[in-house]
Amino acid sequence: PNLFGKWCRPNYNSAVATFCHNIANGLPIQVNDRNTELELLYIDDLIDEMIVALEGGEHRCTVAADGKEREAASRKVAADGTPEEVATGRLNGGEEKVSASANLSYCFVPVTHQATLGEIVDLLTGFQSLGRNGMVPEIPSGSLAKKLYATYLSYLPKESIARHLDMHVDNRGVFTELLKTQNAGQISINIARPGIVRGEHWHNSKSEIFIVVSGHGLIQERRIGSSEIIEFEVSGEKITAVQMLPGYTHNIINLSETENLVTVMWANEPFDPKHPDTFYEKVEG
Repeated sequence: PNLFGKWCRPNYNSAVATFCHNIANGLPIQVNDRNTELELLYIDDLIDEMIVALEGGEHRCTVAADGKEREAASRKVAADGTPEEVATGRLNGGEEKVSASANLSYCFVPVTHQATLGEIVDLLTGFQSLGRNGMVPEIPSGSLAKKLYATYLSYLPKESIARHLDMHVDNRGVFTELLKTQNAGQISINIARPGIVRGEHWHNSKSEIFIVVSGHGLIQERRIGSSEIIEFEVSGEKITAVQMLPGYTHNIINLSETENLVTVMWANEPFDPKHPDTFYEKVEG
């Protein structure tokens, strides 16, 4: 397999390293055939397997006498150091029991990924595009995307590591969108000046969570069409996550006369100015 991971030398013998370096640095890349398929091995998976092998639990492969039948096995060692009988899975789907004395010819890493050059390039250019827009990509655990993303980040030039955020400042305080994700919403931070009330609106489908991390405040919620108000007194001394319910108008009030109220806000979807799903209505009429 083709080994890849952070700090691999670009423009040498790794297409992944070259693609990561060039795309991260805004340089052109050359792909002769997008359909060329690679078997990829991530450096962390290799190191993990090497550690397992040193501890006596390596994965092994063997080839039958005719050279056609391959098997893969994981050798186990008993507490007293005696090899135990283990299950062997044939690569053609069959299974059988073999003893540790079988001729297991060489070690292998059981976790590799199949991908075409085109698929690799599309993932990397996607990371680049999302990063420019302050988006975090979808990176399922254990996926090739997760491992490529970690590799791509290691090639970013120092001037691309930090990104200035747009701060929306007025006489009430400051609101800043921190992070947006493809499938897990967005995180923002709100700084309210003393005595200020923020919010006074409701959503049909959007949901939010408010977490005060500094200051002393009051969160109020009221179901549309109802007069009952739900209240939560919150502060940075006892951090609490409060769910904003769809169909409930809500606000957050800075109760302090001297200190700012700092609130981390999560929403289940990035803000879309074309479809804001936000309707003004005071909690207390």
